[in-house]
Amino acid sequence: MHQDRHQDGHDAASYQRIEVITGERRRRSWSDAEKARIVAESADPETSISEVARRIWAHATDDRAWKGPAPPAVAYVFAGGRGKKEIVAQLAGFEGVLQVDGYAAYASLAGDAMMSGQIQLAYCLVHARRNFVRVHKTTNSPFAAEVIERIAAVYAIEERIRGLDAGERRATRQAETKPLMEALRARLIAVKDGISRRSTLIKAIDYMLERWQGLTTFLDDGRLEPDTNTVERSIRPIAIGKKNSLFSGDEGGGETWAILASLLNTAKLNGLDPEAYLVDVLDRMVSGATKTNQLHELLAWNWKAAREAEKRAVA
Repeated sequence: MHQDRHQDGHDAASYQRIEVITGERRRRSWSDAEKARIVAESADPETSISEVARRIWAHATDDRAWKGPAPPAVAYVFAGGRGKKEIVAQLAGFEGVLQVDGYAAYASLAGDAMMSGQIQLAYCLVHARRNFVRVHKTTNSPFAAEVIERIAAVYAIEERIRGLDAGERRATRQAETKPLMEALRARLIAVKDGISRRSTLIKAIDYMLERWQGLTTFLDDGRLEPDTNTVERSIRPIAIGKKNSLFSGDEGGGETWAILASLLNTAKLNGLDPEAYLVDVLDRMVSGATKTNQLHELLAWNWKAAREAEKRAVA
C-alpha cells in the first residue's frame, strides 16, 4: 500500500491529526513548519506518545462474573515509570488479592516489607498459556499442545460457571478444576527433567511452576477469575489509541489522558454511550446543576441509575 510521505519523513496522517480547537467552532490553521515541529517533538524518545502510554497503569474490577455487589470500573494512573516504587505508591493502603501478570514489579511486592501480609498475588493463567502457544507455533511441540488442551478444559468449566455466585463457583472449581490443575502440575514436573535448559519449552514450564501458587489462587476464591482479562481488556484502548493521541507526548498530557480514559472506559463497562455520558456530566458540572459535594452522583453507575429512574418516572 502506498503512503504519501513528506520530504522530512513524516507521513501525511501525522499532519492530518494536527487540528486544535482554538475557540467555539473555530479551528487554528497550522503551517507545514509548525506541523513538522509538533510531530518531531511527539516523536522525541524522552516524551514520546508510546513512552507516555507505557507509563499508564490500569486498575480494574468487574464483579459481574459472580454477581458481586460492586459496579465494574477501571482507573488509569499515569506514573513516573514502570517500576516497583510506582506500583507500591499506587497500592498504599490496599489489602487483599491483587491479580496480575508476570511483570517483575508485581512479583517484587511479595517480598516487600511494607506490603508484607497485606497483598496476596494471584497470577494469570492466560499469560502462562501464551508461553506454550508460542512454543507450539515455533516448534510444534506435542507437550506444548497437551498443556494448551489441559488449560482449555479448565476454561470449559469456567464458561459453565460464569454468572453463578462465588460459593457455587468455588465448589465447582474444588470438585472439577482442582484435579485438572493438579494433574497438569504433575505433568509439568515429570516432563521438565528430560528437557534441555536452553529450550523455550523449559522456560514456559518454569514460568508456570514458579508461579503455581498464584496461578491456582482462583480455585479457593469464587470471586476471582483465572486470568487478568478484565484489566487486559481495559488497557487495550490505551495501546490502540496511542497513535491518535498526538498531544499526549508529555506528563501533563499523560495525566489528562489517564483521567479521561478512566471516565470513558468505565462508562463503557457500565453499558453507557461514553460521549453522551461525558457531555451530560460536563454540562451538569459547568452549569452548577451538580454541586461539588454531589460529584459522586456523576460516577458512571450512579449516573446510569439516575437516568433509568427518570425514564421510569416519565413512563
